[in-house]
Amino acid sequence: MPELPEVERYRRLAEGAVGRRIRAVDAPDAWILKGGADPAALTDALVGRHFTAARRRGKLLILDVGGGPSLGLRFGMTGRLLLDGSPGVEEMLYGPAGLDRRWDRFAVVFDDGGDLRLQDPRRLGSVELHPVEARLGPDALAVTRAELGAALAGSEVPLKARLLDQRRVAGVGNLSGDEILWKAGLSPVRPAGSLSSEEVGRLSAELRRGMRLLLRRGGAHTGDLGPHRRPGGRCPQDGTPLVRATVGGRTTWWCPAHQR
Repeated sequence: MPELPEVERYRRLAEGAVGRRIRAVDAPDAWILKGGADPAALTDALVGRHFTAARRRGKLLILDVGGGPSLGLRFGMTGRLLLDGSPGVEEMLYGPAGLDRRWDRFAVVFDDGGDLRLQDPRRLGSVELHPVEARLGPDALAVTRAELGAALAGSEVPLKARLLDQRRVAGVGNLSGDEILWKAGLSPVRPAGSLSSEEVGRLSAELRRGMRLLLRRGGAHTGDLGPHRRPGGRCPQDGTPLVRATVGGRTTWWCPAHQR
C-alpha cells in the first residue's frame, strides 16, 4: 500500500528519468487520467521534452517538465512505479505479487528506449497535469511542531482521522498512522484538539522519526506494530490485547493500556 515511504522510494527511482528526452506517451486507461488530462494533452505536454526534477509532497509524486506543465502521479492502494523495468518497491502489501504488463496504466517512453511506467492492478491511482500542491498540507517528513499543532487545534475529529486528512498533513496513511500513534502513546479516537502542548511535541517528534524509520526499512508495512494488527494481536510493548475499530473510514488498531 503506497504511503509516504513508498512514494519517496518512487521519487528516488524517478530521479533516474530526469534529463531523458521523452519520445512517446502510452495512456491506455482513461479511468486514471484526472484533472482534464487525456492522451492528446499528455502527448502535447510531454513528447519532445524531458523531466527536470522529481519531487514529492506527501503521497503525490511530482515530475517537473522543462518547458511544460508538471506531471502528478498518485498511486492509490496498489500503484507501483517502474523505471526501465525495475520497480521502486519490490513488495506491495494488499497488492498482487509480481509485475504484469496487463496492469500498465500509464508510461512515458524515452528516446533511449527505456520507460517510466505506472502499474496499478486496482486502478485507484491517478495521473494529472498541473497537480495543485497547495491543496496538500505540510509534508509529514518535514512538518514542524507549530504546523502540526495548527493542524490539530480546535478539532473534535478523531486524532487519526485528522492525521489522515492530506489537507492537514500530507503523507500519513493507514499503516503509518497506527504505527506513529502507537509509538507516541496517543489514542487514535480521542479528539485531535484535546492534545496538550507536550503531547503535540511528542507526536511531532515521533511523526518525523517514525517516517524516517519506515523509509529506511522499506515501507509503511515494516512497522513494529504491523505484524500484530490482526484479530488476537497483542501490543508488542506491554502485551495488552489490541483494540480494533474504524476511524476516519479506515481499520485501526491500538493499545488501550498505553495509548491515551
